[in-house]
Amino acid sequence: MHKKVQYRLAQLTHDSRMATIRKEILVDAAPETVWEALKDYGALHTRLAVGFVTDARVEGDDRVITFFNGVVARERLVGIDDGACRIAYSVIESPIGFAQHMASAQVFAEGERSRFVWITDCLPHEAAGVVGDMMSQGLAAMKRTLEAVGV
Repeated sequence: MHKKVQYRLAQLTHDSRMATIRKEILVDAAPETVWEALKDYGALHTRLAVGFVTDARVEGDDRVITFFNGVVARERLVGIDDGACRIAYSVIESPIGFAQHMASAQVFAEGERSRFVWITDCLPHEAAGVVGDMMSQGLAAMKRTLEAVGV
């Protein structure tokens, strides 16, 4: 009986666990420059991820964004922390149909450069592949955009 209970709990944990995706890049731009672009919530498409996000509009605490592939998502701002150079948000509407989504992005000083860390937790767990691929494409666009602005 004890083995059966352990197996069922392990199965339940496996089926319901949330995927966590962590990506980071080094950017050849001053941390202050990267943070100013990141926290400009409504200018994602013009200051942070040019080409990856083609449009963004703010509606209250929500941001409606259009990606390069035509996909539209609604994100809810959770918080902006100037002291930690961190922003948190949640996707509340998207074609993926998340049961749960929470993400944060944070900027750290690496001398004159910046380390940009983006973490996303999502359910269903199976969405991790698509979300991770999108994050990788987004980071590449952010690096190009931010390095064009420079130090």
